[in-house]
Amino acid sequence: IRIRRWEHWGKQSTRLDSGSEKPAKPSIALDVASKAITTSKNSVVSRHRTLMNVFDKAPIVDRDAFVAPSASVIGDVQVGRSSSIWYGCVLRGDVNSISIGSGTNIQDNSLVHVAKSNLSGKVLPTIIGSNVTVGHSAVLHGCTVEDEAFVGMGATLLDGVYVEKHAMVAAGALVRQNTRIPCGEVWGGNPAKFLRKLTEEEMTFISQSALNYTNLAQVHAAENAKSFDEIELETMLRKKFARRDEEYDSMLGVVRETPPELILPDNIIPDKAPKAA
Repeated sequence: IRIRRWEHWGKQSTRLDSGSEKPAKPSIALDVASKAITTSKNSVVSRHRTLMNVFDKAPIVDRDAFVAPSASVIGDVQVGRSSSIWYGCVLRGDVNSISIGSGTNIQDNSLVHVAKSNLSGKVLPTIIGSNVTVGHSAVLHGCTVEDEAFVGMGATLLDGVYVEKHAMVAAGALVRQNTRIPCGEVWGGNPAKFLRKLTEEEMTFISQSALNYTNLAQVHAAENAKSFDEIELETMLRKKFARRDEEYDSMLGVVRETPPELILPDNIIPDKAPKAA
């Protein structure tokens, strides 16, 4: 309907003094819309879908999981309860399946893919257990990561890699095909090799990291669920209340009551330092 309306406006004309007709000059907004329409005739406009079927497979995502709106979960993918798929992630289960347990977080810009089979003909889905942390921009391809393991930022796990429970892959590591990382060990480097044993504190940190992301995902899910009107109202209220000068208000005799939910932390407001007693 909108396209037809723009086309109609684009065809409107104005009568000149000479009696001839001159096409009306569209506004900037209409001109941009016209270009968009012209482009769409020759190419498909982006239609991002967070959850997308492929072949006869559809993603199965638990109702309590969080999938960021800019993520792409495609095909034969299962995401368990309280897991989170963050902004810019791609989980592509087209030629094989991807399985993610509960309480696991796949952080921003990470890529999870699968292999139809390796050189020996072995089928290689990607299996990620529960309470696993996968750091930003990691790549997991046709591998298995057991419960409560940790994959650092920018790490790459190639086909057939197996990361056991409570194991850690260091940031930036490249784990070669068919490598097995035993329980309680830290591997890093390119190619990745054994570095040391995990401490008890680090094992506790892995579990706590997964829980932290589960809680944080609930905050992002609530924010993404807000309507446009709710977002606009909050923006207006924050502009109205968040940056008032208390000294200037006191000279005018103005007392402003800021709703408690709109009080921002000191580190959010620039140049706001605690006053001397």
